[in-house]
Amino acid sequence: MFTVDLYRKVRLACAEGMSQREAARHFGISRDSVQKMLAYSVPPGYRRKAPIKRPKLDGFTEIINAWLEEDRGVPRKQRHTAKRVFERLRDEHGFTGGYTIVKDYIREDDRRGREMFVPLAHAPGHAQADFGEAMVIIDGVEQKAHFFAFDLPHSDACYIRAYPAATSEAWVDGHVHAFGFFGRVPVSVLYDNDRCLVAQILPDGTRKRARLFSGFLSHYLLRDRYGRPGKGNDKGSVEGLVGYARRNFMVPVPRFPSWEAFNAWLEEQCRKRQGDVLRGHTETIGTRLDRDLEVMSALPPAPFDACDQASGRVTSQALVRYKTNDYSVPIAYGHRDVWLRGYVDEVAIGCGGDLIARHPRSYEREDVVFDPLHYLPLIEKKINALDQAAPLTGWELPPEFATLRRLMEARMLKAGRREFVQVLRLLEAFELDDVQAAVKTALRMGAIGFDAVKHLVLCQVEKRPPKLDLDVYPYLPRAEVGKTSAASYMCLISEEAR
Repeated sequence: MFTVDLYRKVRLACAEGMSQREAARHFGISRDSVQKMLAYSVPPGYRRKAPIKRPKLDGFTEIINAWLEEDRGVPRKQRHTAKRVFERLRDEHGFTGGYTIVKDYIREDDRRGREMFVPLAHAPGHAQADFGEAMVIIDGVEQKAHFFAFDLPHSDACYIRAYPAATSEAWVDGHVHAFGFFGRVPVSVLYDNDRCLVAQILPDGTRKRARLFSGFLSHYLLRDRYGRPGKGNDKGSVEGLVGYARRNFMVPVPRFPSWEAFNAWLEEQCRKRQGDVLRGHTETIGTRLDRDLEVMSALPPAPFDACDQASGRVTSQALVRYKTNDYSVPIAYGHRDVWLRGYVDEVAIGCGGDLIARHPRSYEREDVVFDPLHYLPLIEKKINALDQAAPLTGWELPPEFATLRRLMEARMLKAGRREFVQVLRLLEAFELDDVQAAVKTALRMGAIGFDAVKHLVLCQVEKRPPKLDLDVYPYLPRAEVGKTSAASYMCLISEEAR
């Protein structure tokens, strides 16, 4: 390959009167090369004039094409590779050519079949939404995070929020936080056909929306649009955002003490990104975002309650099931019908107009979530179940409680165990710190009894000094002190002194 500089020298020499024969002899090249240099100002490079001939493959191209056509109807991971095509041609059809010509043919066929796309212009005020996945470490536990990605294609402004699972509640909660982040509601949002959003695609192409998502759309007066099933490129902007967020926000693997801390950090990264100027633009993302916000509508007076609603019946063990997991309720509501509200981070349970229980939401399967306080009234009646009660397993209480129980049982036996449960029931009405302080004071004073602890808790809350009067609290353990007679001292006098 001759250099551009040699082209320049040969062309300049011939232009100044040097013949082609002399130029060839002077520069040490052939006269054909000189003619080519005079025809082209720079090296034209290799130009193929005819298609590549593969005589050994010519009789087998129809077989290969048939296999590749059949592959369109099977899962992508079970389609023919070039290696597998070569092996079948060799073993089943007597092919004697090499692997390389088979590989080149399949590569060319794949390139010819690739889809082409039209560059799109995005009007202000419209959005796209999707979910992505990445590994994170939350509170020391490595797990998969499902992150909600919300993109405004006109300005490329974004919002990212992570969840333990991509549930219907997470979809809606992500939108609510995104709208709060921007302070406005977009004109429309483009989605794929996720089953959390679309319950069914009808024969005419219309979508039957999921109940929670339909209520969300009605609350924000939002117009929803959908891409073609299986065609993620219909919402290419948010697909690109998912990849961007994974590469820039999830590398290295994020490590945070809680989901709240992780999401606060993600929100800050989205805010910082608004100062960037992307390729092909002269304005920052934040400047272009202003045009989006001008078209978007105002937020409603109150945000949408992003929760899944369900109903259930309490079992004989004071448990109610939600999404394969069981959650406890107070035993007073046993065998009654209750309603449930599944939020992203908690499950709320109510009966009639009363909220009767709240639990952190579990995303495991067949898990049981207890609140020990729900079972204390029943354990007080069935005191023999105290040591085997599953709801109390793993209940970490301050060590003073174990000391109090040991002393109560030593003084009052079975009645002491029941009084200890009564002390635990004080946690139904008072904070743990107040009850713990009362137990410490009772141990220091030697007032080992429920009435004493209850009095001390009230004094702790009301900020007044305790008055443990046995006439007021007749059930406190009394100390029996024996009287000493004068005759008892006679044993101290020896017979010699007498």
